[in-house]
Amino acid sequence: MRTRIRVLAGLSAALVVSVTGCSTGSSPSGATSSATGSAAATSRVIQVVAAENFWGSIAAQLGGKHVKVTNIIDNPDADPHDYEPTAADGRAIAGADFVLINGIGYDTWATKLADANPNSSRTELTVGELLGVAAGGNPHRWYNPDDVQKVVDAIATDYEKLDPADAAYFEAQQAAFEDTATADYKSVIADIKAKYSGTPVGASESIFAMIAPALGLNLLTPPDFLKAISEGTDPTAADKATIDEQIKDKKIKVYVYNSQNATPDIQRQVDEAKAAGIPVSTITETMTPATDTWEQWQTTQLRKLRDALAQAAGS
Repeated sequence: MRTRIRVLAGLSAALVVSVTGCSTGSSPSGATSSATGSAAATSRVIQVVAAENFWGSIAAQLGGKHVKVTNIIDNPDADPHDYEPTAADGRAIAGADFVLINGIGYDTWATKLADANPNSSRTELTVGELLGVAAGGNPHRWYNPDDVQKVVDAIATDYEKLDPADAAYFEAQQAAFEDTATADYKSVIADIKAKYSGTPVGASESIFAMIAPALGLNLLTPPDFLKAISEGTDPTAADKATIDEQIKDKKIKVYVYNSQNATPDIQRQVDEAKAAGIPVSTITETMTPATDTWEQWQTTQLRKLRDALAQAAGS
């Protein structure tokens, strides 16, 4: 079982709402920013609904003052897998100009809400469909730098189609996001790859498998174990034994775990790693704190990982 809090409401009520308005959920940091030197051609504000705030944060920064982003899940303790939407969530999606869904089996409730509340003028972007990743694949694409860039490009393109008069503004917002807002994020990734490429590491679940290749790290944990923990199923005894051996024999130099999903198996591995003198670095599946932007959250975690790798290397 996953250890995060389930947010309960009523799916049946949410699926029968009509187009009556838009939720007033919070927008992530960056929602009101504007690109320097880019004059607004119109006063239009695109109503955006994001199923999760990590995508919503990016959407807000790309849209600046020409978007209003409502995040359905903006609580770090909520589990997007198990979220049960409210009638207000249905109204928000029904009245949106643009809806951003992760897909890949991660937030099926969001797809059901969109299907149950049709709007012919609404633009929908499902990350899994954009990337060609079907249900059953690794859904944690917001941890994959290359995939994030593809989503950024798609959001910017959709904004320009929805509001062509402000295309230059959206282009400036995208440039600011890519060149300035994410500069530290990209710098830390490059630094880790340059200094620690090839380092063998272990992880608790498939979230980390999304970014490990970009960092040049050699993730030794069995893929089936990573997937089982992510999906809340029981890992095999053989996989657990393999990880125990990797920790005991110090075949891994750092262990990375999702602190929002510390199952008994994972907690035991964390304890074993610490006892063996293997540095432990934590990540979270959802934005923590929720007041951070996506890139602030990711950069903070990467810096902690870099510190753990430096400790393991004795530098």
